[in-house]
Amino acid sequence: MAPAPIRTAVFPVAGLGTRFLPATKAMPKEMLTVVDRPLIQYVYDEAKAAGVEKFIFVTGRGKAVIEDHFDIAYELEATLRERDKLDRLEEVHSAQPGAGAVSFTRQQEPLGLGHAVWCARELVGNEPFALLLPDVLVHSDPGCLAQMIDVYTDNGGGNVIAVEEVPEDQTHQYGVVEIDGEGDVFKVTGMVEKPPKGTAPSNLIITGRYILQPEIFDLLEKTEKGAGGEIQITDAMLAMMDSQVFHGLRFKGHTYDCGSKVGFLAANVAYALDRDDLAAPFHAELKRLLGL
Repeated sequence: MAPAPIRTAVFPVAGLGTRFLPATKAMPKEMLTVVDRPLIQYVYDEAKAAGVEKFIFVTGRGKAVIEDHFDIAYELEATLRERDKLDRLEEVHSAQPGAGAVSFTRQQEPLGLGHAVWCARELVGNEPFALLLPDVLVHSDPGCLAQMIDVYTDNGGGNVIAVEEVPEDQTHQYGVVEIDGEGDVFKVTGMVEKPPKGTAPSNLIITGRYILQPEIFDLLEKTEKGAGGEIQITDAMLAMMDSQVFHGLRFKGHTYDCGSKVGFLAANVAYALDRDDLAAPFHAELKRLLGL
């Protein structure tokens, strides 16, 4: 029997974005732009392209602009129509979800990623869902989540985690998986959040894309605070491994950690160079700046 489809995606967007202050004092970090689109738009588009129909945003204080971004802007659309800027109007329309496709819920306290996911439990319901971290962009075709859904379908369901390799001297900065198998798809047998240097079970880190079964919510409700004094999704996934299969996917594509300034700047360069309308003049400007 085919596994239940992945119809729902959860986006935790309640973080404060302190690494980008003062830019994020009055603007959510998820609305920082890579070229001409906010981070959250790229991640939403990835989920939509993978077939997701229901989009759940776990927000916090000061995040209302995210709701506005995905709403209809009547005055803007009327002005674009009046000025015959129909190409711009189409761009605006293409970025909007359909009526009733988007839901928002609040994470009142900053208690970690696991807690943010738990806050979406009533909106997700009793079905598998995708979890996408909005400050991680994956530059790939097909999108990372689409690749994961193929793995999920081919293996009859279960849970899927996107992973990638990092140098071993960097593993202490991430969640790291322990694996059984070789190749690009394998079983995940364990994981640890930010292991001390020299103790990581592999050099494969969790990237920020997950497919999870709904049983994770009951486990999150019982999970104690872990690393950093927060409720970690990693701890709940570890508990779920006792009864469910987890697969890891070494996906095809390149990740940009836009929670860091270097990753954010690199993403702007990569996505600009991938644009037909910008690549040539931007490449020339980069060469000039680098003195090449």
